[in-house]
Amino acid sequence: MKILNIDIADVTQAQLLESLTEGMLVTPNLDHLVMLQRDRRFYEAYRQAQWVICDSRVLYFCSKLLRKPVVESIAGSSFFPAFCDYHRENPGCRIFLLGGMGDASVMAQRAVNERIGREIVVDALSPSWGFDQKVGECEQIVDRIKRSKATVVVVGVGAPKQEKWIVDWKNRLPDVRIWMALGATIDFEAGLQKRAPRWWRTLGMEWLYRFLHEPRRLFRRYFVRDMAFFRYFSRQLLGRYQNPFA
Repeated sequence: MKILNIDIADVTQAQLLESLTEGMLVTPNLDHLVMLQRDRRFYEAYRQAQWVICDSRVLYFCSKLLRKPVVESIAGSSFFPAFCDYHRENPGCRIFLLGGMGDASVMAQRAVNERIGREIVVDALSPSWGFDQKVGECEQIVDRIKRSKATVVVVGVGAPKQEKWIVDWKNRLPDVRIWMALGATIDFEAGLQKRAPRWWRTLGMEWLYRFLHEPRRLFRRYFVRDMAFFRYFSRQLLGRYQNPFA
């Protein structure tokens, strides 16, 4: 499905679990789509992703207005535990978690391994604030991933930082087959953030649930910045949208 200036894969979660054997996975939501109109580096990072998956129920509902809507929304925070379950008996799946604050990544590592019943997460690291601008720290992270012998790396440091970091450093780690940019997933796995109940998610109201829990942090994002998506999307419906980076 084409929405604004990206193509979104029309797959179900079951199909994705079966097909995702290599490549970079990103999970666009409304906030990403707004940034993709203004940030060329972010847009170029998206163009390098082999898997672009609809993360948002709101985006899923909007796609119903297009000629070819997406078949299913796949939230990254739901997909990751499903991915771990799918590879429960696969010794070739070894995951490195990069993200979260403080002990979040280590807490997530412990929780995932206990649930799966094996050391599927081989190492975890919460980088410093602004680590992506520190070449020395990035070199150390790359070396640690290499020593862990991970084949899958989950980066959860927020967009657009996580996508840009993957593109900048993934070629240094040829043994990593799968890269996933998954936002707050590490914090969810660590138990530091709570996902909305299922019925909130089904109705496409998870964003409201998160806002009610963090209104000061999320007000500007949801009620100011993300509103621009509907302006861009209206142009697409009217056949007047133009890719700013074309």
